[in-house]
Amino acid sequence: MDPILSLSRIDKAFPGVKALDQAGLNVYPGQVMALMGENGAGKSTMMKVLTGIYQADAGTIHYRGKPCRFKGPRESQEAGIGIIHQELNLLPHLTIAENIFLGREPTGVFGNIDWRRLYADAQHLLDRLQIRHSPKTRVGDLSIGAQQMVEIAKALSFNADVIIMDEPTDALTDTESRALFRVIEELRQSGCGIVYISHRLAEIFEICDRITVLRDGKWISETAVSEIDEDTLIEMMVGRRLDEQYPRLVQNAGKEVLRVERLNGPGVTDVSFTLHEGEIIGFSGLMGAGRTELARILYGAVSRTGGQTWLTGQPYQAETPHQGLDAGIAYISEDRKGDGLVLGLSVLANMSLSALSAFSKGPQLLHDAERHAVDEFIRLFNIKTPSREQLIGHLSGGNQQKVAIAKGLMTQPKVLILDEPTRGVDVGAKKEIYQLINRFKQQGMAILLLSSDMPEVIGISDRILVMHEGRITGEFKAATATQEQLLAAAVGQAQQEEKA
Repeated sequence: MDPILSLSRIDKAFPGVKALDQAGLNVYPGQVMALMGENGAGKSTMMKVLTGIYQADAGTIHYRGKPCRFKGPRESQEAGIGIIHQELNLLPHLTIAENIFLGREPTGVFGNIDWRRLYADAQHLLDRLQIRHSPKTRVGDLSIGAQQMVEIAKALSFNADVIIMDEPTDALTDTESRALFRVIEELRQSGCGIVYISHRLAEIFEICDRITVLRDGKWISETAVSEIDEDTLIEMMVGRRLDEQYPRLVQNAGKEVLRVERLNGPGVTDVSFTLHEGEIIGFSGLMGAGRTELARILYGAVSRTGGQTWLTGQPYQAETPHQGLDAGIAYISEDRKGDGLVLGLSVLANMSLSALSAFSKGPQLLHDAERHAVDEFIRLFNIKTPSREQLIGHLSGGNQQKVAIAKGLMTQPKVLILDEPTRGVDVGAKKEIYQLINRFKQQGMAILLLSSDMPEVIGISDRILVMHEGRITGEFKAATATQEQLLAAAVGQAQQEEKA
């Protein structure tokens, strides 16, 4: 089968780094091509070259059998190439319909916007994706998952021949993901070619036909899904075998660090648990279960309405994040760009931002100590950056996530709260993050791991607490827990008989 789209021998360099080195990609009509690779492998750069955001230094692009080079995203969209970005590109103060057709609104005879047609066309797309919101709903009032579905509807509105999906299920619930997979199957049947970028290997083997692997900006292989297994794919991506995907560290827990009794607040009801030195408690549950709300109350970002907490035996209550940080609780947000990082600052400035007091002597900042600490975390986390002075906004999403986690660890907290710490992170980088978490666990740090990834929660936690509608509905020993038990508790089925 001839590809509808082909990129061949693509080069693209930036100051200090060669992002693409003779890279290639083929997209076939009626097929889903997975584009796989570690963070920083060049996947996003390749897509930006394709859509005209970047211009390639060398190489060719053929589309519908003819050579082409797009000058910008509008030109590629008009040619029939749609892209769903990992980072949302929506205007929160406009409605769903206005966002979908922004700049392309249907007009009447006199040039006025035809609002009836606008909302009808938007409703058709929402129905197709099974989105249960009115097209007149303001986007800013939607959850992150619902906003992602609007982004997908926007791409579908172009009736594209090629659609690029960059981590499309990253913020979706299981129900929303299933709706997306149904749409992908419809697009496949209609002859549309799809590029699917995801770090969720199970999705790749479920919905993709072929897999292209990039590593360090180079093309490694193009293989039919039926001819490859998960271990081989991981080895192609990282260039080495990963003997153990979830390296659990088994050790005896130490003294009690955090005690929570009948904690109440927005989205949280009567939550009680204890956390000890050198222990990881995993919090599982479906989207909206109350995990993030609990973390934000503990950290001081949201006020509690009832209950008590103790930190190292002393009554503890933080009214602001600054108070939480001073007390020894660090929170790594699930929204790294919104809450965790300052994209206009360097890797160094971001990583040390919360720990400046540790690098200060009176009014003087100890720059050598700061640089040494940052360089050590860059080495430990294997952060791919030309230097510590690189703007963090220029790093890949996975490397940004590593910096966000290092930022919390640099404060040397008593309790580290990790909210979706490996979302959007490749399998090789995930293992590196798990190993670093284990390293700090071994040093006695108490860790709360909030994750929607059940294998992850089971794989590296000591105990697991499951939440549903703000309450804890199950407690398990991670060593014996199953995904079926966690899912049952996550949908509200009491699991007290399984309590650890």
